[in-house]
Amino acid sequence: MADALNVGVNLEAFSQAIHAIQALRSSVTRVFDCLKDGMKNKESQESRERAFVSEFQDNLHSVNRDLNELERLSNLVGKPSENHPLHNSGLLSLDPVNDKTPLYSQLLQAYKWSNKLQYHAGLASGLLNQQSLKRSANQMGVSVKRRPKAQPTTLVLPLQYIDDVINRIDRMFPEMTIHLSRPNGTSAMLLVTLGKVLKVIVVMRSLFIDRTIVKGYNENVYTEDGKLDIWSKSNYQVFQKVTDHATTALLHYQLPQMPDVVVRSFMTWLRSYIKLFQAPCQRCGKFLQDGLPPTWRDFRTLEAFHDTCRQ
Repeated sequence: MADALNVGVNLEAFSQAIHAIQALRSSVTRVFDCLKDGMKNKESQESRERAFVSEFQDNLHSVNRDLNELERLSNLVGKPSENHPLHNSGLLSLDPVNDKTPLYSQLLQAYKWSNKLQYHAGLASGLLNQQSLKRSANQMGVSVKRRPKAQPTTLVLPLQYIDDVINRIDRMFPEMTIHLSRPNGTSAMLLVTLGKVLKVIVVMRSLFIDRTIVKGYNENVYTEDGKLDIWSKSNYQVFQKVTDHATTALLHYQLPQMPDVVVRSFMTWLRSYIKLFQAPCQRCGKFLQDGLPPTWRDFRTLEAFHDTCRQ
């Protein structure tokens, strides 16, 4: 609202006009009080009428004087700029039932988020344009007709090879137990138990990780029919945070040519949560912040940080 008044408005005259409105309200109140009280007790009827008329005239003169002063100040206040970003929607703030229908405040909030979204979209567009990929085969000097057809060699891997990779990773970390199952054919599902801290459900397509869900060690990870529950989230906020960070880690560890390295790197990162409730934050040195331990682990150093301290 401050931005809407700082252009084309005399703030000093605006302040004086507010005081003038208060004075006008007081003058009008005195007029009605005079009418309410009527003629006061005097010695005679004539004296009572003369005193009432005199007091009533004085009050009307005060109302007239305050009204003229308010009109003078209103001409000095000026008008807000017509370039108001919300245009006539500012009139919604005059709604007397604003507590029941806070439409104007919600509109201001949406406008602020829209500006922020546009700003970040512009930054992202600039970064993507700097690292644009040449998708056209003609730019690479290869004819479209002669372009070799991509073979999805890394997408379809033998089941025995996948089992060997998971078994090797399981032997690498003694405090981590990995149980592999294939309830829906060739797609693998891993139940990773990290000490007595947490459990992780990992949904894989060949050796590519599609989804991870982190839950507490004592939480149920199975559905009523005995299958792994890959949809419901944890009941605890700390493990919901870790789930979000694990999803971010999947986007960070990407190497399609060597999927086994990606799985091993992700499991190494996941193993750093063995001291989720014991490691302090490397930035602030505290164990708890807003009731939560450091839930973020750096992708390179594996150091613990609070979600706000890592930025």
